[in-house]
Amino acid sequence: MTIDPRQRVFVALDLPSLPEAVALADRLGDDAPRIKVGLELFAAAGPDAVRAFAGREVFLDLKLHDIPETVRRAAEAAAAHGARWLTVHAAGGRSMMEAAVAGAGARCGILAVTVLTSLEASDLEADGHPLDPAALCVRRAKLALDAGCAGLIASPREAAAIRAAVGAAPLVVTPGVRPAGTAMGDQKRVDTPRAAIEAGASAVVVGRPIRDAADPRAALRAIILELT
Repeated sequence: MTIDPRQRVFVALDLPSLPEAVALADRLGDDAPRIKVGLELFAAAGPDAVRAFAGREVFLDLKLHDIPETVRRAAEAAAAHGARWLTVHAAGGRSMMEAAVAGAGARCGILAVTVLTSLEASDLEADGHPLDPAALCVRRAKLALDAGCAGLIASPREAAAIRAAVGAAPLVVTPGVRPAGTAMGDQKRVDTPRAAIEAGASAVVVGRPIRDAADPRAALRAIILELT
């Protein structure tokens, strides 16, 4: 089955206000059927940051990490607002992830963040983790899927290892994606959109390279072309 390459990109609307985010989404038009609402925009606009994009598939990236009951109730609220996907930290444990899945119900899929793309092996070592990023991603991926999560968040560097461990079915979304020649920013484990998909990612998240481009729609179209 041929996949529309536009469906392989979640555009991160990482902007400080809802009007700015809506303006960017409008500028991108139907080249951006899937968008990501993150902490910055949600903190600024609350649930309206989800409702404003009712015509698109909204990935609400809040990375919930709390006691199971709190996460269950938050996931239920996110689903009610219209989020199609919601992130939680796999580090929160199986019970927390099971609670998120129960709260979200059938309307909203839970995506488990394995290891943040801003971390590398030395960061994990400093925090007492004996595993390298790839091994920790795989362990948490298996735990998340056992808990009923619909998919996983991992850097492009770990996508192949996760696919080898969990098979073709789960959704694997990769942030930390940068088109060739663009700045890494605060990301450490990054790769290009094409490399991420070839490694096994289902979709990529791209924010700054689109948001900060002189012509955001042209930048997005270049990424879509790369994935065609």
